Amino acid sequence: MPLGTLDRTPPPFFRQGPSALSKLMVFSALALFLMVADMRFRVAQPIRAAMAVVLYPVQWLALQPVRAVQNSSGYFTALSQAKISEEEARKKLALQSLRAGQVEHLALENTRLRKLLDLREQKAIDGLAAEVLYDAPDPYTRKIIIDKGQAHGVELASPVVDEAGVLGQVTRVHPLVSEVTLVIDRELAIPVLNTRTGARSVAYGEPTVSGGGLELRFMGSNSDVQQGDLLTTSGVDGVYPPGLPVAKIDRIERRAESAFARIYCTPQALVASALHVMVIKPGAAQIPPRPVDSPAPAPLKKGGNK
Repeated sequence: MPLGTLDRTPPPFFRQGPSALSKLMVFSALALFLMVADMRFRVAQPIRAAMAVVLYPVQWLALQPVRAVQNSSGYFTALSQAKISEEEARKKLALQSLRAGQVEHLALENTRLRKLLDLREQKAIDGLAAEVLYDAPDPYTRKIIIDKGQAHGVELASPVVDEAGVLGQVTRVHPLVSEVTLVIDRELAIPVLNTRTGARSVAYGEPTVSGGGLELRFMGSNSDVQQGDLLTTSGVDGVYPPGLPVAKIDRIERRAESAFARIYCTPQALVASALHVMVIKPGAAQIPPRPVDSPAPAPLKKGGNK
């Protein structure tokens, strides 16, 4: 048989359908559509919640070898640290024993003054203990994952604190776990109060990727701030209860060419090594509802009723 008469078409068994370029265009368009739909309508939120529930046992099993290695390697280190902590605890106990006698007197005086001035009684802070599982995998954010979620009563926008101060805020809630944005994240802002001067301001996370502190913005160059001033939550935002430690002023840069000073702060909370945290209900739940304005009376007509 001559060579030119052979059939060069592939047999049906080797036919592969659409080309690779067509598949790339179709899947790229589908991915773009899903991203836009998720951004606008949150269509992927149920999928994320379901995936979080399904993957939780896998995450728990994957963390067990890591925890076992950490516990075995940190035994001797923890032993020496326990001795140091014991000495510090004895010193703090001696100092607190001196102050304990003043607490009851101050509480009684505070109650009497509030009754005298007819002020609203402060409600006790309601919190939920949680444990930090791991840091969020996104290197451009400062977030952690805790082991309490919607099933445990965690609410969106709830403040999160540790033993030293404000750690962050809950920004995403899943059924079994929650995502907490730390105070050093560039997207988080907290209204603060300078305990020395009583001035209010807003603390933002440092905008740099490697930043590990906070910054006070829009403060005048002649503002009364000093290195070492303690900043606490002011409570004006209705989210954070007032009086929680947030940061201390670390460095102040006053420049003649700018009307604002650059004020850098160090967070009080253990943002890099927190293990156990407390989730607090948002402060808006403790604020009484706004009174309903009564309708204004109708104006009287001149000349009396006719």
